[in-house]
Amino acid sequence: MANISSFGKYTHVIVRCIPSSFGTLETMAEGSDGGTEPVDLAKAHRQYGVYTGILRQKLGLQVIELAADEGLPCSTLVGDLAVIQGDTALLTRPWVPSRRDEISSIKKVLEELKLRVVEVTDEGATLDGSDVLFTGREFFVGISKWTNHRGAEMVADAFRDFAVSTIPVSGTLHLRSFCSMAGSDTVVIGSSDVAKKAMKTMEQLTDHHYETLTVPDDPAANCIYARLGQKSSILLHRSAEEYPNSVQTFQKLPDYTLIPAACTEVAKLGGTLSSCSLLINKKLEI
Repeated sequence: MANISSFGKYTHVIVRCIPSSFGTLETMAEGSDGGTEPVDLAKAHRQYGVYTGILRQKLGLQVIELAADEGLPCSTLVGDLAVIQGDTALLTRPWVPSRRDEISSIKKVLEELKLRVVEVTDEGATLDGSDVLFTGREFFVGISKWTNHRGAEMVADAFRDFAVSTIPVSGTLHLRSFCSMAGSDTVVIGSSDVAKKAMKTMEQLTDHHYETLTVPDDPAANCIYARLGQKSSILLHRSAEEYPNSVQTFQKLPDYTLIPAACTEVAKLGGTLSSCSLLINKKLEI
C-alpha cells in the first residue's frame, strides 16, 4: 500500500563527483538543452558544488559523496543507476553497456545502508532510472531508447505493492526529461507534443486524478520535490538564467519554498537535476 505521508521525505542522498573525463564526452541534444557546445568542466564543478550544498544545507540530507572515477566519465549521473522506494533499491541495467560498470559502487553504499537491493537479472532488459517516475501512489515507466518493456517488468517485479504503467517516449528522451512530481498529487509537465502525449497517456492509465503544472520548457519540468517536517514543501528547479518563463510558472505555486539550481553542463549530456542524485528515506533503526 502507498504511504503518501512519507512521499518527498528523505534522509540520505548519494552523489558522485564529476571526473575530468566528463569534459571529453560528446554532447547530445535532449529537449531544448541540446547542442554541440562542449562541456565547460569548471562550470560543471561549480554547479555540482551548489547542487550538493543545497542537498546538504537546504534539505538537511546526509550526503554520501562517491569519488570521481576517470574511467567512468558519465558516473556523476547516479540517478540512472537505481530506482529507490522505501527500503527497496532496484539496480538498473543501463542501455549503454559501459555504464553498468558504475553500479558496483552504488550497490555497496545501498547495502551499507541496509536497503533491500534487487538486481536486474534479465540480460534482455534495459532500464534507466530517469525513465521511472514514482508518484507516491504508482510507477510510470518510460519505454524509450534507454528502457524497454523487459526493464519495466523488472520495476513491477521489484515493487509489487504498486501499479506500474508504461509510457512510450520518442527520440533520445527519458520520461523524466520532461516531467516530475511537485507533490503526491501534482505532475510538472513540459509543453512539447511529446510531453503532452505522455501526460495524456498517464491520465488514461491511472485511477487517480493528478493536478498538472505545465511549464513552457521541457527540461525545466524535471524538478526535485522534498518535504521538511509536516508542512514545508521544497521544490528544487532549474534557474531563471536558464528558463525564466518556467520559473515564473513555479512562482505561482502556493506555500512552496523554491530553490533554483543550474545544471547546464550535465544537461549537454542528457542529464537533469534528478539524474545527479539518488534520494533515500532511511528509517531510523530502534
